[in-house]
Amino acid sequence: MTRLEPSRDPVESGLPGLSALIARHVPSAGDLITRLPALSLHRRALPTEPMPCIYGLGLGVVAQGCKQVMQQDAVLYYQAGQGMLTSIDQPVVSHVALASPAKPFLGLMLTLDPSQVMRTVEDLQLPPPPKASTHQAIVIAELDSGVVRALERLLGLLEEPALFDHLAPLVQQEIIVRLLVGQHGVALRHLVAAGSPMQQIAKVVAWLKQHLAEPMRIDDLAERVHMSPSTFRQHFRELTGVSPLQFHKQLRLQEARQLMLNQHMDAGQAAGRVGYESASQFSREYSRAFGAPPQRDVRRMRQQG
Repeated sequence: MTRLEPSRDPVESGLPGLSALIARHVPSAGDLITRLPALSLHRRALPTEPMPCIYGLGLGVVAQGCKQVMQQDAVLYYQAGQGMLTSIDQPVVSHVALASPAKPFLGLMLTLDPSQVMRTVEDLQLPPPPKASTHQAIVIAELDSGVVRALERLLGLLEEPALFDHLAPLVQQEIIVRLLVGQHGVALRHLVAAGSPMQQIAKVVAWLKQHLAEPMRIDDLAERVHMSPSTFRQHFRELTGVSPLQFHKQLRLQEARQLMLNQHMDAGQAAGRVGYESASQFSREYSRAFGAPPQRDVRRMRQQG
């Protein structure tokens, strides 16, 4: 196949077409998981409180308003017309920084499938990322107009249910192609570069997410990716910003939070599901992470929409 060159046509400011589509599907403050599970739409009428969360592999887009993301010592902003690509799971603290009832925050998140990204890199015959290039786990850049048009088509398909299942995967694939050959491309290619630290750590992260309730042993994780424990710890912290132990704990707490929010589990049930043997330890660590005990935090989250 022919190698593609990056698009050079960035969006200058704001995404009125995408904003209108999001506003139509989310008429009041809240979140919508669409017919395509990888695609969620978000609306807020006021700035929100900073909340810890984990961003996985995916593209976040602000169509209107502004969002702040704190990643360890870095404070990042992305605003209307920009996309934030996360190429490996990142514990962050984020919040909507700019929103009002008259001009609400409008955004979306499109989760990417790493195996689909890898196949696309191979199909496009894209070169591996330069060895000297840094592994940026989060990249914020202006969206080129091709990506925006594809996103608009994807949201437009939500209004054509008879065609959605047939056409949405094609548009998803187009978005991945455009990301790979655009400003976000190097970060994505690090993810799939054979033997790269990012690819190896991504494998470990995927395993941890699938085995949350199991004990975590550094030596076993390092052995999975053929690294020494010290090298594994170093690469893990460089790419995620935290130690493997901290990351595992945050994964467990985030999953427990979602179980309480979405499946209406009580704190004891959620704690047991993610591997906690002590309810009091779970409550302490949860309060430290989210600023409130489990029940109070869940009530607050529901009130925020």
